[in-house]
Amino acid sequence: MKILIDMNLSPTWVHFFSKHNIMAVHWSNIGLPNALDSLIFEYAQQNKYIVFTHDLDFGAILAATNANSPSVFQLKSQELLPEFIGEQVVACLLNNQHHLLEGSLISFDTTKIRLRILPLRNP
Repeated sequence: MKILIDMNLSPTWVHFFSKHNIMAVHWSNIGLPNALDSLIFEYAQQNKYIVFTHDLDFGAILAATNANSPSVFQLKSQELLPEFIGEQVVACLLNNQHHLLEGSLISFDTTKIRLRILPLRNP
């Protein structure tokens, strides 16, 4: 499992994931900080990353394109730092690893998790 951390989340997630044997990279180490979400989406798709974000735009891109990848893990929590929610996030990632590797959108809050399989289809 490879995680691409969006600019709207702290780079401290890289080290936190590393401690849990999850490969992660922060977008600031790959591309421009002001890159469009579509560019980050395309990079993740081409390089088989899971997008880890607090941004709802990636879910909108998935819905608009009916793409099968990349998987997106959206934090919807008020707490965004690994020292507060990291253990719960890792547990969710590991519990849903199969779905993330196959293509899914996970919306994560500390009180609930919503999983949707890709491609997203409008009803």
